[in-house]
Amino acid sequence: MTRAATRGRKVAVTVLSMLVFIGSWYGWSTINKVTSGLTTANVIDHSAPSTGPQNILLVGLDTRTDAQGNPLPSAILDQLHAGSASDGGDTTDTMIVIHIPAGGAGAVAFSIPRDSYVQLAGGYGKHKINSAYTYAQVAAEKQLRAQGVTGAQLAVQAAQAAAKNAIQTVEQFTGLQIDHFASVNLVGFYDISQAIGGVPVCLKSAVHDPYSGANFPAGTQTISGAQALAFVRQRHGLPNGDLDRIKRQQVFMASMAHTVLSSGTLTHPSTLNNLIGAIQKSVTIDQGWDVLSFAQQMQGMSAGNLRFATIPIVSITYATPSDGDAVEVDPRQVQSFAQGLVNGQDTASPPATPPPAPSTSNSKITAEVYNATSIGGLATRVQQALTGLGFTPGTVRNASAQRRTTTIDYAPGAQAAAQTVEQDLGGNISTVSDTGLATDTVRIYLGADYHGPTGAANTVAPVPAAPPAPTAAAPPAITGGGVTCVN
Repeated sequence: MTRAATRGRKVAVTVLSMLVFIGSWYGWSTINKVTSGLTTANVIDHSAPSTGPQNILLVGLDTRTDAQGNPLPSAILDQLHAGSASDGGDTTDTMIVIHIPAGGAGAVAFSIPRDSYVQLAGGYGKHKINSAYTYAQVAAEKQLRAQGVTGAQLAVQAAQAAAKNAIQTVEQFTGLQIDHFASVNLVGFYDISQAIGGVPVCLKSAVHDPYSGANFPAGTQTISGAQALAFVRQRHGLPNGDLDRIKRQQVFMASMAHTVLSSGTLTHPSTLNNLIGAIQKSVTIDQGWDVLSFAQQMQGMSAGNLRFATIPIVSITYATPSDGDAVEVDPRQVQSFAQGLVNGQDTASPPATPPPAPSTSNSKITAEVYNATSIGGLATRVQQALTGLGFTPGTVRNASAQRRTTTIDYAPGAQAAAQTVEQDLGGNISTVSDTGLATDTVRIYLGADYHGPTGAANTVAPVPAAPPAPTAAAPPAITGGGVTCVN
């Protein structure tokens, strides 16, 4: 599976923004021109409202076909750093839920990281949320082929089954009923970002990432096409990995919405026609969506009324049994968070408590970490936590045998250092003098009882009944009123 899907989410917000704009300025005949050529899919199982409060799931698909099931040209895929048409299955990667209150003002959107480890709908078990689409798509393709379905029809029908499973997964994870659905494929993002003349963004420092193709100077710049795709796709080389990418995506969406909604963007017929053509080629919406009523409800929306947030996160380095590292989330926290947004409470991405500043005295202590558990990667994660607190990183390796109890060995004269490490790892850890260690060195043996930073969710130790507090800060809320500089 590739990571190209996340950029499509920005296009979906552009679709909403354009409907608002043309509903206000061009009248219903223009909306009919847009919607008459859109692909629709039967993916919402209940009767969705056409007015009043609504929840909309917006996804960008990492698919090598257009909305009609036709393969994308290889020349386009090359520009997008997206691999070949047979490169892995389709995914939704990161998703966005937009809550539209009655009247349309004060809309709020929240991101779900693509690697969130959740229970999938459809009986597929617990996996990363971006695979909810994939599992159902693969199963549907197998069944449809057995029935003799091929070509574009196979792609369209399998995508419909996949979208249904993704929607149901988001519903059970967030506790919200999804009323409408919109998806956008790769080439859609490419074409739409170009059709509106680019999107202003701002970077705190220059970046160069060969994986995504991101190669940008520091400062404010306007990007489109393959550049825009690389901007929202990059996660390698960013200080906070996927969380920084989510923040990029949010500021990009805010800026794109502002561009579409701002006066003059769509006043030229050629620009409007290009945008309509791009949307019709790449966007799929649920067949029950009454776009005319929706646009009428949203006439009063402006870019400044769009607010962006991210679900609460427990850990960004959760070791799963079969899916590698994932983002750990607590469904109870997420559902409480989502209900707060829907009820108008200002709980979207609350300001994170800043981490403690690394102690300068900690740098004199070399911390070695030995993994004496069966949890893969635990020593590395604990070492990263200690490094973040200012300790000098030492040896990281697996212990020769597993242990039930966590201990901290310390060199002669380094007992105070061992006690500092013990407190930073959560306390209640035995410390033992070891004459074989070098001066100012401590060695941590992580046993089955370890429940400190980055390890609490992965051990056999009892966990508190209350939801754990997030240890990874979510990006703060972002509005559509201006360009925010990001990593």
